[in-house]
Amino acid sequence: MTEHPRATQAARLLRYARRRAGLTQRALAERAGVPQPAIARIERGVLSPRLATLSHLLDAAGATLEVAPRAGIGVDRSLIRASLERTPENRILAAGAAGRNVGALLEQARRGRRH
Repeated sequence: MTEHPRATQAARLLRYARRRAGLTQRALAERAGVPQPAIARIERGVLSPRLATLSHLLDAAGATLEVAPRAGIGVDRSLIRASLERTPENRILAAGAAGRNVGALLEQARRGRRH
């Protein structure tokens, strides 16, 4: 049997959750009421489980499946590009100025709480 690309992520998630819970495939199978060979096929990436099945198996391992945006999605790269166009010395100077600004803001917030 060959590995299916879409099943690879499910395989990693399930294997990680099971190992983190300290469970063998057999123990997870018993908890979830799923045959152990099915868990082995999922973890090898041979079988791509339905979302409900994966969620059920993760739940049995004490984990959850959550939706999160991919890293970098929605990131405004124009500021990064602008910073990289500066010389290293100018980036260091800008970082120092930003640090001083944050320090001044924190000091103002401390003073504001006292009054």
